[in-house]
Amino acid sequence: MLVALTARDKPGAVATRMENRPDHVAYLQETGVVMMAGPLLDDEGEMCGSLIILDVADMTEAAAWAASDPYAKAGLFESVTLDPWKKVVG
Repeated sequence: MLVALTARDKPGAVATRMENRPDHVAYLQETGVVMMAGPLLDDEGEMCGSLIILDVADMTEAAAWAASDPYAKAGLFESVTLDPWKKVVG
C-alpha cells in the first residue's frame, strides 16, 4: 500500500535537520520502501518539513519506518501524519 508521510519541523530546528540530513537521506535510499521524497519549503524557500511516499505492506510498517527515520530519532519533527495514498498521475 502507498502511504503519504507528511512531517513538519519544530520551529528553529534547521540545525537539527542539517546535522541529520546525511543519515536521513541514506535511510531513504537504503530501506527500499520510498517511492519519492523531498523537503517541504517555507515562504522563504527554506526546508521546514518532509513529504515522503512509502510503498509498504500496511500502516504498521509505515509507522515503524517513520519512527526509525533519523530525523524522527533526532527529535526534528513537531508533527507527523501518515495517510493511505492513491497514485493517480505520474
